[in-house]
Amino acid sequence: MSQALFAHDALLPSGWAKNVLLEWDAAGTLTAVQADAACPAGIAKANGPLIPAMPNLHSHAFQRAMAGLTEYLARPQDSFWSWRELMYRFAQKLRPEHLHAVARQLYSEMLAAGYGSVCEFHYIHHAPGGQAYANPAELSECLIAAAQDVGIGLTLLPVLYQQGGFGGQAPNAEQARFISSTDWMLDLQVHLRHSHPQHAGLRYGLAPHSLRAVTPAELERARLGLEVIDASAPIHIHIAEQEKEVADSLAHSGQRPVQWLLDQQPVDARWCLVHATHMDAAEVAGLARSGAVAGICATTEANLGDGIFAGVDYLAQGGAWGVGSDSHISVSAVDELRGFEYSQRLRDRRRNALASAEQPDLAERLWQEALAGGARASGRAIAGLAVGQQADWLVLDTEHPNLACRPVHQLLAGLVFCQHGSTPIAEVVVAGQTRMTHGRHARSAEFARDYRAALAQLLAA
Repeated sequence: MSQALFAHDALLPSGWAKNVLLEWDAAGTLTAVQADAACPAGIAKANGPLIPAMPNLHSHAFQRAMAGLTEYLARPQDSFWSWRELMYRFAQKLRPEHLHAVARQLYSEMLAAGYGSVCEFHYIHHAPGGQAYANPAELSECLIAAAQDVGIGLTLLPVLYQQGGFGGQAPNAEQARFISSTDWMLDLQVHLRHSHPQHAGLRYGLAPHSLRAVTPAELERARLGLEVIDASAPIHIHIAEQEKEVADSLAHSGQRPVQWLLDQQPVDARWCLVHATHMDAAEVAGLARSGAVAGICATTEANLGDGIFAGVDYLAQGGAWGVGSDSHISVSAVDELRGFEYSQRLRDRRRNALASAEQPDLAERLWQEALAGGARASGRAIAGLAVGQQADWLVLDTEHPNLACRPVHQLLAGLVFCQHGSTPIAEVVVAGQTRMTHGRHARSAEFARDYRAALAQLLAA
């Protein structure tokens, strides 16, 4: 049975449109999107302008529970690497019930902040010490259940992690929960698809953790094995996040990491290169040509002191990109977009750095391009309000002080660049179902209670 909604204003792929009639089927897929339509009798009307919900293309759910716990000087030259040591120690304490509780809280926060779906880069597979669970999908299923409880779309990306550094360095003891063989990972891919089949709200892909964590031969074997299982599955990889990683890659292979990957793998629109913070001009051009998505995680990259992505040059060459909240120091689509733009302003000492003569409306460009890139990275039909895409949208609250009295074409600027009080999102709809109203999920109290209990146990441990 189809459903319908009439919106006086809605952001379509072509831009803002008036009097938009949306229809969707029982699976939550849009079957009609008509602008300049008359409102049929008996059809519900949206309570404000509609914009498509944003995909979150990079998440490590468990790290939500450690946000804000590492903000002290651990060593004179504190960096990503010293933060990683703290993160590893925290990860040793996590039990399945903790992950489920933390992920539910996080995913509900994502909905409230404007995300309609998430790509989960999931790399804790085993029990503490590396002992296998009887069910190899134990922790993967915690994440699937959390997404279903909350009602957020999920692309689950089990991580392949095999070594401690370039050249086959042995992993350290604190990485034991992450380590798996390529055969184990491919078996997990089959197991997940059998026990929890893919559908409109659930997709699987693969995440070779990084070039330092997987050998070239095993990266190739994993990709070929995945293609046998699902040739269209998305592939995500951390790459060139820190300068040390670039230096280590040069020392090991004679090439920078992004260039090595572009030369050695058939990088295309299925791939998402997360961070890619440190690229030279040739890598920027090569990544843009490939059709792969650059995964920008501006708040985490700033928090970890990673560096600044070459956004101006990359966007000028038509590169695809999207945003993710990564370590969840912030869980906000607008924080990521604003942080991306502000990083370019600080580096170049200019305003509206990511706008262009062809696309002068900065906020609209950011939203539309991050939406398209995030949908591509997720491998799901969530690219906006168009026929065949999932019915995922946000209803904006035009009574909110950040949006009040603005003409429609200035609403996105108010959403992205006004940092006053709560986010002006009245409703979040995923697959045609209202999941969040004014920041509240029907089960918000339950999620928060269970999260507090899990956090108390983790911190006590």
